[in-house]
Parts: sequence; C-alpha cells; structure tokens
Amino acid sequence: MVDSNREVELRRAVEALYFGYRAFTSLPDQILAEYDLGRAHHRILYFVRREPGVSVGALGTVLDVSKQAINRPIRELESLGFVSVAPDSHDRRVRRLTASKEGARLEARLTGAQLDLLESVFTGVDSDAEAGWRDVMTRLAGPPVVE
Repeated sequence: MVDSNREVELRRAVEALYFGYRAFTSLPDQILAEYDLGRAHHRILYFVRREPGVSVGALGTVLDVSKQAINRPIRELESLGFVSVAPDSHDRRVRRLTASKEGARLEARLTGAQLDLLESVFTGVDSDAEAGWRDVMTRLAGPPVVE
C-alpha cells in the first residue's frame, strides 16, 4: 500500500499528467475539429509521416490497436486526401500508407503546435530537468514497440 504522504505526491503527479495532456492536445484538437477529425487521425498522420510506406499492420502494432480499429480513421483520412493507401509491391495483401502533401501539411500544423508548446515549456528549464522528464515519459510509455 502506498504511504499517505507518497499518495499525495503521486496524486499531484496524476493531476499534472492529466492537465499537461489536456494542454498538449488542446490546439491540435481545435485544428482537427475543423476537419471533423479526432486524435486517432492525428496519431495515424504522425506515424505515417514519420515512416512513409508503413503497413497498416505495423501501424496498428505501434499504436497498439487492431487493424480493424484503425481501418475507419484511415479510410476517412484517405477520403479527405490526407493519406494514400496502396498495396505492397511484393505482397498485395499488405496495404502501405503514405501522407499526401495536404496530409503532411496538416500533420506539420498539428504536431508543430505541440512542438511549439514543448519548446516554450522547456525554455528556461535546465537540461537535467528536461532529460528527467523525458526519462519519466519513456518509462511510462513502456518498452519500444518493435515489429
């Protein structure tokens, strides 16, 4: 059982994470609403832009969701012209995703807002504190996903 003094500190950490995440997603959520899209669409665009040609299966593994769960948001992004879906050249059952110019622009706008926020938060914070934050977030995320 967690000691009561430690519980107070851990609850503060929970609240900081909650409110920090709310701030981190606020502007991207507003931008996504312009297109009637949500956070799942942003995550898909982010990783498709980060790894052009990623397969739907590999993307599902990275996001820890089933292919069925990401099928609808991928179709929506495709219908809006933000991503293209093409069969793999060696295995036509595998679908590969690539961001269009418009999709790359939208992803840059969404993630750019988050990068700007992080830059403003990290400005004036010593490098050890930033490294500590990064370490905590990496530990919280768990081991990297490898396909």
